[in-house]
Amino acid sequence: MLRVGLTGSIGVGKSFVASILSDLGCHVLDADQTARQVVAPGTPGLRALAETFGNAVLHKDGTLNRQRLAALVFSDEEKRRQLNSILHPFIIAEQDQLMRQWQDEDPEGIGVVDAALMIESGGYKRFDKLIVVHCRPEIQLERLMKRDGLSLEQARQRVNSQMSQEEKQAFADYLIDTSDGFDQTREHTTDIYKQLAQLGGGR
Repeated sequence: MLRVGLTGSIGVGKSFVASILSDLGCHVLDADQTARQVVAPGTPGLRALAETFGNAVLHKDGTLNRQRLAALVFSDEEKRRQLNSILHPFIIAEQDQLMRQWQDEDPEGIGVVDAALMIESGGYKRFDKLIVVHCRPEIQLERLMKRDGLSLEQARQRVNSQMSQEEKQAFADYLIDTSDGFDQTREHTTDIYKQLAQLGGGR
């Protein structure tokens, strides 16, 4: 199986690209889904978060209070690093288990893991190829404000809390620019899928 990492900064259209790859027949995993699984009630991941950040990040029923946690880490780089260092090992282990399952079921297929912090965590090194999705900065801010109901300043803060788009692009085997809308993005993603398919699986 060909293992492909899919990443990009917040608000650049990465989820849309992932949906196209899924429609084209790739096995696709959204790392956000894995991130939710590793902090489900009773998991070591959730216990580690409560021990590090306190029970204030939990609801009364013991589930994770995502809004409280997000507010805590978005404005504090050290706490954000702590959060990532706790969760990434759990997330990567879950992803690897699923990729082994894909390998058994479809050894000649293409497995795609969609994760925003793949480069920052070093997780991209586990993949054969890396796709980085990007768009023009003003479009990124506009999409983020519309999607999450943020002010311009809040959107800028979210963007500035991550590795820059330019830095991420330097790691890419393939680049997909989503600036010019759905149709062009679909066309470019399909072209890249065809190139990946020619490389074949069998890993």
